[in-house]
Amino acid sequence: MEENKAIIEALIFASEYPLSTDKIADILSDVKKDDIDRMIRELMREYEERSGGLYLQEVAGGVQFRTRESLGAWIHKMRGGRGMMLTPAAMETLAVVAYRQPVVKSEIDKIRGVDVSGSLRGLLEKKFVRIMGRKDVPGKPIIYGTTKKFLEVFNLKDLSELPTLRELKDLQE
Repeated sequence: MEENKAIIEALIFASEYPLSTDKIADILSDVKKDDIDRMIRELMREYEERSGGLYLQEVAGGVQFRTRESLGAWIHKMRGGRGMMLTPAAMETLAVVAYRQPVVKSEIDKIRGVDVSGSLRGLLEKKFVRIMGRKDVPGKPIIYGTTKKFLEVFNLKDLSELPTLRELKDLQE
């Protein structure tokens, strides 16, 4: 069992994206999903108890190593101050997509009151937004939604973790 736990830890570490239990089960075909889930929980507990620079977090339908928030300034310094910055316009457009998805561009334009072509293009390039298909209406406009990368970057397991409008209003007060 300890070897399997070490393998799971290595797989999560080596994965560029959050790793799901299903993907781990595909790789470790002789290990039951319940056992994989248990070993992941043990690893999460061990990293939490250690209180080091890393921890395991459930995000975007999987598990991923993260750096502790309190150490963010050091990571920022190492990267030379570069981060993945979004303009206020892009953040507003992303919020509309996240809360209204599936959504077409004309709906986003109407809500924001401006043409969102540039913001939407940037969000597609950064892989925060994806094309989900086309709406079955005249003109067949493209339908947009968020991606797993959006969930990953904003530390969300799924869209149900987005703050509600009431929570957002409480923050503003």
